[in-house]
Amino acid sequence: MSDQQTKTAIVPTTHSGAAGPYSPGSRKGDILQTAGQLGLPPGAPHLRSADQYPNLATQVLQALDNVTAVLAEAGSGWADVIMVRAHLTDTAHFREFNTLYSEYLATEQGPLPSRTTVYVGLPAGCLVEIDALAVLG
Repeated sequence: MSDQQTKTAIVPTTHSGAAGPYSPGSRKGDILQTAGQLGLPPGAPHLRSADQYPNLATQVLQALDNVTAVLAEAGSGWADVIMVRAHLTDTAHFREFNTLYSEYLATEQGPLPSRTTVYVGLPAGCLVEIDALAVLG
């Protein structure tokens, strides 16, 4: 199997591993998919840490930083991202999320990635989860 066909786990040094049976990122050829990144520091125990990060702004910025770390570990960045999925726990958070997301990506050149936003249940205290799909090369 050529290197282009080998699937590789992407684990940033900031991540102590996944909270379950998955990789923080997976790359195959020029395709990179990040796992959903919660708005908690990597490796933080969900149930205890979510109480330390009670507001949406803190969690959104941390989730975006976590996605950025996975992208960077693969030699990528937001300029390569073509699709983002945002998972929010409350429809009332949509406007604030949009503002934070826009500000975070404001320095990116070119068009913003496509995005889907859905409303879900997440572990206790977690308000957001974000994943990204990038095409490299």
